[in-house]
Amino acid sequence: MERRRVVITGLGVFCGCGANVPEFTDALLSGSSGIGPLDLFDVSHFPSRIGCQVKRYDPKNYFDGKTARKLSRSDQFGVIAAGEAVRKSGVTSCYSPYEIGVSMGAGAAGMFQAEQWLKSELAGKKASPGLLRGVLPDSTTTVLARTFGLAGYQGTVTTACSSSATAIGWGADLVATGRQKAVLAGGSDALSLLTFAGFNALHVVDSDPCSPFSLGRQGITLGEGAACLMLEAEDDARARGARIYGAVLGYALAGEAWHMTAPEPSGVAAARVMQEALLSGGVEPGRVGWVNAHGTGTPLNDVVESNAMKLVFGDHVSKVPLVSTKAMTGHCLGAAGAIEALATVIALNQNIIPQTLNFRGRDPECSLDYCHDGVRSNNSGLAMSNSFAFGGNITSLVLSR
Repeated sequence: MERRRVVITGLGVFCGCGANVPEFTDALLSGSSGIGPLDLFDVSHFPSRIGCQVKRYDPKNYFDGKTARKLSRSDQFGVIAAGEAVRKSGVTSCYSPYEIGVSMGAGAAGMFQAEQWLKSELAGKKASPGLLRGVLPDSTTTVLARTFGLAGYQGTVTTACSSSATAIGWGADLVATGRQKAVLAGGSDALSLLTFAGFNALHVVDSDPCSPFSLGRQGITLGEGAACLMLEAEDDARARGARIYGAVLGYALAGEAWHMTAPEPSGVAAARVMQEALLSGGVEPGRVGWVNAHGTGTPLNDVVESNAMKLVFGDHVSKVPLVSTKAMTGHCLGAAGAIEALATVIALNQNIIPQTLNFRGRDPECSLDYCHDGVRSNNSGLAMSNSFAFGGNITSLVLSR
């Protein structure tokens, strides 16, 4: 089957370090982080009390009261980010609703509102069942389709932290094979007490802002938010005069089947997915300018990803920086892959490589170039974005400007 080249004609983001693409771009360029104290729920009894929360968020600034009550925090974030991407792309005025699909990644979905419902019930107070509307992972996908009148394919991916990266890859497949003219692809996730307590219980959360690839790193910093990309066939986009922000050249995914939470330690499985992603895009490793790492800041994950880089790039690996934007955005779980893919596309357009923040010292087991020294100029025009999730769910995207 002939595959069409897939380009990105719309970008949208809403997270703790940017309420839209211009704000998020400023954060990337300045190396600013949104990580700080959490006040969304009580964290006083946890080892970690920080995260990348969307602060001072008032749904009334974006929705009327009735709509806000019907949407979970995660759904609201998704609508805001998707709205920016849809407006920038202009696809809804060019194609039939049946030609535009939605492919989203999800994590905890509406868990925050479900916790509010449970808290009220346990306190003997009448709680609105509406707080449970968004508890299903596919809720955001359905809400986006309804909000923007998109009547094509609808699908939701739930593979933990790789969910939204896989959703972007699958959305690109739908466009490349001609099944849809355009696909709104991305992910949305919100902080909740359940996820925060769970990761603290696993002892993988750092009490200080996460420091990927640094000596003494202790784990992740959780975040929340949403990001969406509008995907479209290049010839169609050019024919209608659309602005093109970049392209999805290829992707690959696998379930490495090693362990429920730990990655395969040699990096072989991760390297194989990265290699297959490059192969799917017809890209030689030497063309890759840098890699946006999964880069969680956990002791094991950072070493495994560094090992995978050596297997993929060989003697050339010292010339391919491996950077993590999670020290800016936190680990946004179901939305992480989409937020990081969007960061990669923005950085490619800005001709920069983002900085990996919070350097604490050089770890001998992490011996690559991680851009700890600041934002760099780079005009390579091509990068990879990795998402390595629990359960061995690995996805790598190959992106260009």
